[in-house]
Amino acid sequence: MNLSRARLADVPWRISTRSQSTNCVEVGPLGAGLDASVAMRDSKNRQGPVLVFSRVQWQRFVAATKDGEFDLHVMS
Repeated sequence: MNLSRARLADVPWRISTRSQSTNCVEVGPLGAGLDASVAMRDSKNRQGPVLVFSRVQWQRFVAATKDGEFDLHVMS
């Protein structure tokens, strides 16, 4: 999905209350209802690239994150 800067400026971005001061992302809804998508961007680079997830992709991403799929494992 190719979104214009004007369209992205209208997105009601929000940042997680659990974000750290330097490792933050912002998310915002694109549309409403079952066909809504979710946009995500780096809060330190608001003019940079934006990832767009369909509703199903977003639900899978959140579930995988909660499951620890993206956790970094430190080798000792």
